Amino acid sequence: MHDHKYVERFVSLLDDDANALFNSTVEDAVALLGAGDAESLRHVDGQFALVHRNGNIVRMARSLGRPMRYFLAKQVAGPCLVVAERMDEIRDWLKGEGLEDQFHPSYTRMVPAHHIVEIALLGCPDPNPVYTRFFTPQRNRLSTDLDQIGRAYIAALQNEIAGWLDQIPKTEPIGVLFSGGIDSGAVFCATYDCLLKRGESPARLKAFSLSIDQCGQDAAQCHQFLSDLDLGMFLEVIDVPASAIDYREAVEVIEDYKPLDVQAATMGVALCREIRNRYPDWKYLLDGDGGDENMKDYPIEENSELTIRSVLNNLMLYHEGWGVDAIKHSLTYSGGQSRGHVRSWAPARKFGFRGLSPFALPNVIEVSEGIPFIELTDWEHDKLYDLKGEVVRRGVEQVTGLTMPVFEKRRFQHGAGSDAAFAELFPSDEQSYRDAFRKAFA
Repeated sequence: MHDHKYVERFVSLLDDDANALFNSTVEDAVALLGAGDAESLRHVDGQFALVHRNGNIVRMARSLGRPMRYFLAKQVAGPCLVVAERMDEIRDWLKGEGLEDQFHPSYTRMVPAHHIVEIALLGCPDPNPVYTRFFTPQRNRLSTDLDQIGRAYIAALQNEIAGWLDQIPKTEPIGVLFSGGIDSGAVFCATYDCLLKRGESPARLKAFSLSIDQCGQDAAQCHQFLSDLDLGMFLEVIDVPASAIDYREAVEVIEDYKPLDVQAATMGVALCREIRNRYPDWKYLLDGDGGDENMKDYPIEENSELTIRSVLNNLMLYHEGWGVDAIKHSLTYSGGQSRGHVRSWAPARKFGFRGLSPFALPNVIEVSEGIPFIELTDWEHDKLYDLKGEVVRRGVEQVTGLTMPVFEKRRFQHGAGSDAAFAELFPSDEQSYRDAFRKAFA
């Protein structure tokens, strides 16, 4: 009997330049990953997708802000692991190798955020990956003092923005994808104040708001928000016709079919495309994605699978879904914002922007998970929904000195146009989105 030694192959299509690391080089972060050092990897600050190979062992890890996929192809000589940001990148590489018959979107795997994923390339059959958490924030560690909570939360947000600004030339303009809501408002205020504290001109800052056929509900909200702060000169409303809104294109961009994520991405595609048309050389964008997840600010009543007890009792439920060990965890997509954040990342990436979602970074999430939500809300929905605005408003005022207005929550896809336009532009059934996804990969 002869031993058969499989010749494994590893291909990474990841763009290391798309990482935004504030206290480490990519090489040093990859070395920590290669050592399987979860505790040290947690201290890598920024937005990243990393991969390391040592012999037949491959380790991968990412933050919420960057998607990262892998696919295991079979060759006569042994397995071939392909790592990339997108499904279509994997498909196109396989096609170039004559292996396209092995591809199906559902065979690709998403690296779940906040985990080291270890794969051993052994041949047939290959074992399941091993998951090791590198980020486990301590829950309920903060007091119930809303001023203290707000200060800690917005200070962490501004620290991450400052780290990002350190990576950017001081002459480059910075855009905030802006709705006048709590999260994008906090990002704008924190960035404006951060530039002033650094002695840099805030004139490089601009708030971009999307409006469809001059009927955007958010546009009026943005005007009021910035006018109340005497900062109206920073607003630029990007108006596009309804004909520029196509959910089918967004399905292809985010490679997903979840209606809320597709709808948000559809507006993101329209906004990013028009910014690019107006400013061919613009590079850097910030957004407020992740703020809802941090403050658990989604209408629980709209999801029959959730109760307020499940939301408040489970660590990072909105960030990670039910977790990698749960039956309902999707291997193809991951769960929660770990799946859904592509709604923000992919549209900006498609049009050549370097984006950052500071609310989605671990140092900010760590503060939010420390909030004693149960003690502050006593399991009452309305108290939970009101908490976010109060915490963020107090925090922004203490950290920046700006008293930002707080408006009622409204999703990006609803605020960009009229209610009638939304009904015309988006199907009400999930099957239409699924059909568009299947067509994209037909």
